[in-house]
Amino acid sequence: MIVFISGGAKSGKSLYAQRLAKKMQTPNKPLYYLATMIPTDNEDEKRISLHQKEREGYGFKTVEAGRDIVAAIDGCDQNGTFLLDSMTALLANEMFQPDGCVEQNAYKKIADDLLEVVNSVNNIVIVSDFIYSDATLYDDLTESYRRGLAYIDKQTTRLSDVVIEACSGNHIIHKGAEIISELAHGIDKRLYNVIGNVFNNSCSKE
Repeated sequence: MIVFISGGAKSGKSLYAQRLAKKMQTPNKPLYYLATMIPTDNEDEKRISLHQKEREGYGFKTVEAGRDIVAAIDGCDQNGTFLLDSMTALLANEMFQPDGCVEQNAYKKIADDLLEVVNSVNNIVIVSDFIYSDATLYDDLTESYRRGLAYIDKQTTRLSDVVIEACSGNHIIHKGAEIISELAHGIDKRLYNVIGNVFNNSCSKE
């Protein structure tokens, strides 16, 4: 099963994704956390520490996947359940290279890599950030990043069995309501089914 969860900052999407991945775990099979953040400052370190504390007791095996997610899962049990958190950090890592260069087509590589990953594993939860709804005018480079993330998010929604939007602690189902309703029983009582798909209406033209 492929589950995609998107939401704004502090929306509770990461914690919800962890709980959902645990529910999806196949008995006697591993649970993997694909950690995409590469820390660059103290704030990043604090966020990583917070997520590590949230994951305590779940049984996750952490796999560093800051770049090249296909290579990152090499050696993992493909019958396990994977949580990739987050697509936002992965794009930043692939787009903004350590040598200072900007890879404008990084989003295409990630979309291709993601297709390969989801086709090779049984269960995966993918987390991204919804960064398309404000009215701020950004510089060209930031807009290029936003368009790239939107492209990846659109591809992910097409691949996914379930698409969920996290918003202020609520979880809105955009796809796969009949699947997630039973799976999420006991995790979250605030699940809402809506008509349409907000991700396909975002600023996501290539």
